[in-house]
Amino acid sequence: MKLKIRKSEERGKTKLPWLDSKHGFSFGGYSNPENVNFGKLVVFNDDIIAPGKGFGAHPHDNMEIITLVLEGSLKHEDSMKNKGIINSKEIQRMSAGEGVWHSEFNASDKEPLHLLQIWIEPEELNTVPSYEQNSLSLKDNQLNLVASNSKSKESVYINQDASFFLGNFSKGTKIAHIPEKRNVYLFIIKGSISLENNLLSQGDSVEITEAKSLEIHANEHSTILLIELPD
Repeated sequence: MKLKIRKSEERGKTKLPWLDSKHGFSFGGYSNPENVNFGKLVVFNDDIIAPGKGFGAHPHDNMEIITLVLEGSLKHEDSMKNKGIINSKEIQRMSAGEGVWHSEFNASDKEPLHLLQIWIEPEELNTVPSYEQNSLSLKDNQLNLVASNSKSKESVYINQDASFFLGNFSKGTKIAHIPEKRNVYLFIIKGSISLENNLLSQGDSVEITEAKSLEIHANEHSTILLIELPD
């Protein structure tokens, strides 16, 4: 198993009056030829958006876009005529397919919005665009499947052989996970964990290749996102 750790302070940054964004990979004004993607994972943005602000209507195509609202609420509208609010503890999936327009704004005029937005290249190109939104019902101290290419009530569907797991862990919890895929991306949303004698804290990420089994120890109350990716 090989690990490539990226600390929070090493992530790319975009700082605007209304947006504080940290980038896991090259994005927008942050360009790093040595950090463009991890396999099919091409965008991992950790965004804080000011009250009432956001991204006006803009296009996407041939991309699986997954959004996790961590704090606050997101106002979404798209050319598929979807319109609504995504709250914290909810997940949104938009398959851009052959092309779609959408806008994203902080639904509150008082409180900031904190979200993760993740882009994955699709398995099949130029599909009919689609949208899905789901509430997260997470069991404590285990990894919960929240997105995958298997259609179920528990997870949103993505057009790629990838799996997203989300977990909240109490201090001292040990997690043993055997991934079905050998490439794993791990992001620490909150708290701190130990992985293979490496300390990872909030905002840190690790790209894991040749993964056979993972042992994770929560050093404090922690929330993590684990993504399994195809070769």
